[in-house]
Amino acid sequence: MAAASPYLKESAASGLGLGLGFLGLVALGVASGVLLAIGEIEALYLCLSIAATLAVLYDFRVGAVLLIVLLPLSTSNVFPHELMGFKGLNPINVLVLATLGSYLLHGRIGHAGAFVPKPLLWLYLVPFFIAGLLGTRHAEDIFPVFYEAESINFTEALGYFRDLVVKPALIVAVALLVAAAVAKAQKPERFFTPIVISIWAICLLEIIFVATSGIRSIGELAAPGTARQFLLVIGMHANDFGRLFAMAYALILFLWWEEKEPRFKLVLFLTMGIISVALLLTFSRGAFLGFLLVNALFLMWKFNAKTLSLALLAGVVAAAFAPGYLYSRITLGFDSGDVETLTAGRVAGIWLPLLPEIWKSPLWGNGVGSVTWSYPMLTEAMTAVLHPHNAYLEAVLDAGFIGLALFLTYYWTVWRGFRALGSHAYLSPAMRGFFQGATAGLVAFFVTGWAGSSLMPRYEWSFLWIAIGVMYGLLARRPAS
Repeated sequence: MAAASPYLKESAASGLGLGLGFLGLVALGVASGVLLAIGEIEALYLCLSIAATLAVLYDFRVGAVLLIVLLPLSTSNVFPHELMGFKGLNPINVLVLATLGSYLLHGRIGHAGAFVPKPLLWLYLVPFFIAGLLGTRHAEDIFPVFYEAESINFTEALGYFRDLVVKPALIVAVALLVAAAVAKAQKPERFFTPIVISIWAICLLEIIFVATSGIRSIGELAAPGTARQFLLVIGMHANDFGRLFAMAYALILFLWWEEKEPRFKLVLFLTMGIISVALLLTFSRGAFLGFLLVNALFLMWKFNAKTLSLALLAGVVAAAFAPGYLYSRITLGFDSGDVETLTAGRVAGIWLPLLPEIWKSPLWGNGVGSVTWSYPMLTEAMTAVLHPHNAYLEAVLDAGFIGLALFLTYYWTVWRGFRALGSHAYLSPAMRGFFQGATAGLVAFFVTGWAGSSLMPRYEWSFLWIAIGVMYGLLARRPAS
């Protein structure tokens, strides 16, 4: 009888689990019907989020895969940002919380302390959150034009901290959940599939929007001024889309070169093609620069007769078929010698007026988003912009020289991790290629940061943070030495 008791306990537990699962499905069906009757499409999103949550509770790695697919899309306006009228209740937030909860509940509570690597915590997150806390004092001092244009969706300190600190920090949380999933994966290379799916989704979103927007000529997108701001309708500026695509291209280019399986290699080649089209449609000079840097690094690091011939072939095809307005966009300002034309008005309109703001708090800065309440902004002595269009200037203004030093030190640790895994003898060639591409993308990140973007978490660098998550996951798999 004693020998049978474990079997009986197991049977009882199994029966209880099946019963609870059945009741959960019934409850989900009833709730879905009620919500669909009340909230229609928003309720549909909520029901899908609940269904995904149930799958995630079974295995947190399901959530990590879904987050990889959805993260780049989550900033677009086709993605619901609130459900049933509740701010903060949206599919990406629900998915992050469910995945984190599943990770902690499935016997990993004891590893929670090691969930956030120390360099990420102390060199990146701590200074970022301190800058966010400093900025809460100025939430009501923001230049009113941003409220009128609905560029920001808060009027108080809590909303400021939610939108400018907590929301971007979710990108880092996604990277950590990806790291946890990769660390437990039997074959980490399988995570390349959701990355490719995510790239196709965001590229098709932009391409379809352009195709259906009524633009009579692609050349219209190359015009300076407001011609390319129409992409804001789907959630990001053309420059942000360009940086997103440049990083995606870096990952796929090197991965394609090292991939051995013919069918997936073809998929990767087609993915590079659709990224190139999507990047071209942004007509972002920063994105073009990043694209050229990535290709130059590929040619330098993989130099042989084959890569040289491919580079020459690609150059000839590009020269033969590239339209004149593409050259005009790339060389804008070079022929005139006017620095304002070359930098799109950044020098006199943004950078020079902001320089005195550095000395108000040179060590720890003025808070995240400080340009929006800076003196030149409030006195209309500069262009009305939400960020300084220089990642390094923004870091000094928001987090001070201490913050800038800590951020750069953190990215140096990322560089070292990418480089180490890109040449790791025990990783598959495809995985090494992935990290070589991440290294090239990081170079583009550093260079293009002089004309825009941010050292703090931003959605245009979603694929960089996904690569960082994969890096931490693989490093966690190594036996302790």
